[in-house]
Amino acid sequence: MTIAPPFPVLRLKPKANARAIRHGAPWVYDNELVLDRRSKNLTPGTIAVLEDAERSPMGLVAVNPLSRITARMIERDVNALIDQAWFAAKITRALELRARLFDQPYYRLIHAEADGLPGLVVDRFGDTLVVQPNAAWLELLLEPLAAALAQVTGCLNILKNAAGRTRSLEGLDDVNAVLLGAAPGGALMVPMNGAFYAADLTGGQKTGLFYDQRPNHAFAARLSEGAEVLDVFSHVGGFALAALAGGATSALCVDGSAPALELAVAGAEKSGFADKMVTRKGDAFDVLEALAGEGAQYDVVICDPPAFAPGKAKLEVGLRAYERLAKLAAPLVREGGYLVLCSCSHAADLGKFRFACTRGIGRAERAGSLIHTGFAGPDHPLMPQLAESGYLKALFYRL
Repeated sequence: MTIAPPFPVLRLKPKANARAIRHGAPWVYDNELVLDRRSKNLTPGTIAVLEDAERSPMGLVAVNPLSRITARMIERDVNALIDQAWFAAKITRALELRARLFDQPYYRLIHAEADGLPGLVVDRFGDTLVVQPNAAWLELLLEPLAAALAQVTGCLNILKNAAGRTRSLEGLDDVNAVLLGAAPGGALMVPMNGAFYAADLTGGQKTGLFYDQRPNHAFAARLSEGAEVLDVFSHVGGFALAALAGGATSALCVDGSAPALELAVAGAEKSGFADKMVTRKGDAFDVLEALAGEGAQYDVVICDPPAFAPGKAKLEVGLRAYERLAKLAAPLVREGGYLVLCSCSHAADLGKFRFACTRGIGRAERAGSLIHTGFAGPDHPLMPQLAESGYLKALFYRL
């Protein structure tokens, strides 16, 4: 499938910030566009030329009249052909970076806007790719996209994961599919930070594994030699397995998902740490309170929750949840030990998140120094013009 000129036209309102778009801002909201009956009736996923208020072309955008983000900039050349070759060029550029960063093919291959493909997430697991097409234009162009991924990477299996939260905002379905090859028969073992992680590519959270925390796992591992570790919201044992590989004497994984904890145990067994890992299923806040009642303490405590503030509407509620989490976790840290608090909420910027966590530690009558601030790994590049792409924060305190 090829999408070629002539393209329909979308035009900015006179008061829209055309300069920001020229300087790289990738999103255009509905209130910035002149939306007449014709443009409102464009099929979601249509490729159009974006013009400024003076009718000067600015680039090609993917359009979805059903979304507040009505246009996403995908290409500055308004005469470009959007086809397999176009996708292949973008994927090749992304792959060149990952090949420099990693000596094994386990990483985030495409990270949406920062890799020039708005709305697209692709994670690589050896010869299998998991694709999240989280915008309507990608759903329409799934065939050339999958062909280009296979062409550039040589991967034999390509799976579509339709669980992305933003797909519903784009009016898309939640139906997973196999685009090439076959789905794995069970969890895949992914080598990372000296351990093996069990990734369920078809039934797990998101694409099956969170690669973004890799450098923060590694930093926590450096603090964990000879330590007893508590990993709360552990998922498949992300911090715990890295800590055990770094010489921790034991790790307790706490999560509300029994399947996730089973995968954590499978990773520990594959890594040779089965005798050092214990799991505990339950609500994280309840378990933290219970551990305090039991008098438990640890040398390293990590809390890596889901997004408490996924959008601005939930920011204040989310910040209170981060504060409460810090207040409950801090008493479980031994004197001189380490507390790691993470957030994947893009609405809670670093300053607000740090203030909430520090306040929670203080409310627990503990004090500490902030020794390190971590972010997503380099296979999750940040687009400077898009604050939302800097979503992950990890604060490392010594109490």
